[in-house]
Amino acid sequence: MLNAIVAGIGVIFIIAAIAVGMRAKVAGLVSKKKDGDDNIIEVGGKSMKPAVITLATIGVLTMIFSLSFTVIPTGYTGVRVTFGQVEKDTLPHGFNFHLPVIQQIVMVNNKQQDIKFDGAITSETSERNEVTFQGITVTYQINPEKSAWIYANVTNYEDGLVKESLVASAIKTSSKTLSPIDCTNRSILEPIAKDNIQKSLDEKYGQQVVYVNKVVISDAKFDQEYDEKIAKKQQAQIDYETQQIENKKNIEKASADAEVRKTQAQAEANAKLIAAEAEAEANRKLSESIDSNVLRNKYYENWNGQLPSTIVGDEAAQIMLGIGTDAAAQPTTQPTTQPKTTESTETTETPAETE
Repeated sequence: MLNAIVAGIGVIFIIAAIAVGMRAKVAGLVSKKKDGDDNIIEVGGKSMKPAVITLATIGVLTMIFSLSFTVIPTGYTGVRVTFGQVEKDTLPHGFNFHLPVIQQIVMVNNKQQDIKFDGAITSETSERNEVTFQGITVTYQINPEKSAWIYANVTNYEDGLVKESLVASAIKTSSKTLSPIDCTNRSILEPIAKDNIQKSLDEKYGQQVVYVNKVVISDAKFDQEYDEKIAKKQQAQIDYETQQIENKKNIEKASADAEVRKTQAQAEANAKLIAAEAEAEANRKLSESIDSNVLRNKYYENWNGQLPSTIVGDEAAQIMLGIGTDAAAQPTTQPTTQPKTTESTETTETPAETE
């Protein structure tokens, strides 16, 4: 762009020089005076030749200057070519001079570039399943320091630097190391394909000449029969995982229910224990508070005023009435039953003697 502007300025100066000369002739104000071999152009008594020469010279020099430099934009490098001979040094971006006509500067793109392959690439997996890859895009970049080498040694480098055959070979090599599932996993397949393409480019052009930044493989397809097998296998895996989740939920629920029952049983046991301890404590306190007077009072409170119809033993009435309880509680040393027994024996024997 800058070259065209400078060249345009040069053209303007040349046109101005021609216009000045033509104006003098058209106006009829030009007079020629011969002084030796010099021709002098005059207008109004003044010579116009210096002005015409000056304008023409500036115009020509400006046009020559426009052909002697090249502005290389950012993201590009330049290669200087002299009579078809490529120089080894790469020119940086910016303002660079060269000899007009004799030399030229060729720009090489060092930005990231995408090359797309619309064709399908058929390969195999590690299990020898046929797989087809489509929608392949390779993003690459030329090392700026190697621009001169690329321009000098690679024919049609802009379109043929990364060829489809090289990419296809690298992708086939990649897929043969992967299982069918991994071949359809882009996060696994694409990095391996990128490394293999980079390796192939290094073997072809040398180290650090072309960088592979990214590989995108949009689609990977198997044959229909294999797709059906994969679908069944995936469904079985989904069913298995679903059942595992359900089993885990059931186990957790059963465990929670058992924990609830255990907590309830423990609570009931604790309640019974507390009740038993309370009852035992109450009985203990009641036992400590009961004596003979309390029992006698309780008996009197519940007595209806009638004596029992049957009393056994001589001391029963005393015990019932609470009379001589303390004496009855003490053991006696004199037997009371023996005399009664003897008397009864004697009485029994009398009738026998009489007879």
